[in-house]
Amino acid sequence: MPEELIAKNWPFVKGDYTVIDPESRISVVTLASDMAPLPNTCMMGSCKTENLGIEKIISNSISNSNIRYILVCGQESRGHLSGNTLLAIHENGIDDRGRIIGSDGAIPFIENIPVDAINRFRQQIELIDHRGLVDTEKIQSIIDEYSSMGGPYPEPPMIIESTKKKKQRIVREITGGDMMVSPGIMMDSASGIIFAEN
Repeated sequence: MPEELIAKNWPFVKGDYTVIDPESRISVVTLASDMAPLPNTCMMGSCKTENLGIEKIISNSISNSNIRYILVCGQESRGHLSGNTLLAIHENGIDDRGRIIGSDGAIPFIENIPVDAINRFRQQIELIDHRGLVDTEKIQSIIDEYSSMGGPYPEPPMIIESTKKKKQRIVREITGGDMMVSPGIMMDSASGIIFAEN
């Protein structure tokens, strides 16, 4: 596996997918359909959400320069419309609020990846739209056609540093047990902490 084409510790983002051949030119997104992994594809899995699911696809695709195509197949995710949204972000990008332009999904917002990563995805990847296709023989024939087509993307893998907001841990100070819960067990009503009396 040439390191200059595939980032170390790739794929970075966990998800509902299987890695098959990291050097293949094509990955498969099965939307809301669950399918067994097929040979000759780089990675294959579902994408049921129009926000985090799309972010995972972008992050894992641009960190492997071998990936040039993504086959979008399977049944569309109701309400979320992850297939529609994936095609919309590829075609239009996002607006200044992070909303995916042209998506009909319920919450099509990108919050954890930068615009330059989205631009790289749009340049590196060509989407093959076969939404609704669930016939694995037809899917396999598309995979076989594209798995070694062309060369890798001419730039090194792009690694996105996680920008997920960490939840702040709230530290509450016990001011004193002012409510008895049961014998020997007190509660500090100001903090909501229950503790054993010394």
